[in-house]
Amino acid sequence: MGNGQQEKIVISLGGSLVVPNGGADTKFLRNLNKFIRAKLAENKNRQFFLVVGGGSTARKYRDTANDVVGHEITRDDLDWLGIHATRLNAHLIRTIFRDIAHPYIIKHYDIIRKAKEPVVIASGWKPGWSTDFDAVLLCEDYNVKTIINLSNIDRAYDKDPNKFKDAKPYDNINWKDFRKIVGDEWIPGMNAPFDPVAAQKAEELGVKVIILNGNNFENLQKYFNGEKFVGTVIE
Repeated sequence: MGNGQQEKIVISLGGSLVVPNGGADTKFLRNLNKFIRAKLAENKNRQFFLVVGGGSTARKYRDTANDVVGHEITRDDLDWLGIHATRLNAHLIRTIFRDIAHPYIIKHYDIIRKAKEPVVIASGWKPGWSTDFDAVLLCEDYNVKTIINLSNIDRAYDKDPNKFKDAKPYDNINWKDFRKIVGDEWIPGMNAPFDPVAAQKAEELGVKVIILNGNNFENLQKYFNGEKFVGTVIE
């Protein structure tokens, strides 16, 4: 990138990577820490925005609330439990990057912070969508055209590969076709490769999303090198 302009990289970091099941994943966080710092050392002009999801913490809290009060619980309350889980996870990530991270976690997307630090951490904002949508809002605010979406899947499929043996993976798909798969409605805790409301907004802004498995740092390195990688490009 010429003229000294910063290369801004937005990563939607799936909570399933940070807190997969029952506790934070130290190995993943060590690898993430090493990888981001290596990428910054390679190019001093980069700035990473890491938008952190809720993971199993969010799921456990939502399930507990459902078990105790069941049908009386509102979608907003379920979403708020998820949002607070994303903020706890975001704080963990900010602590890891403490020496190079912006001191405040972005959790209000109607305020544009002029953060100069190499790493900026963001969390959930308000009910009605996931942190994928927040990542799209960051793209709008900071004029970024690509989101790297890291989760625990290798690609996006036409249906849930855990349930359907004949699920078909995509290397490339356009927004119109992708949105036919995920629909238009956000349901708290839903497990879509990219949240439907976020997909709508990304299409509108012309933002491209790259879905990659966050546990495969070798593959992520290939993406950064411009080499052939395993993943799904949605545009």
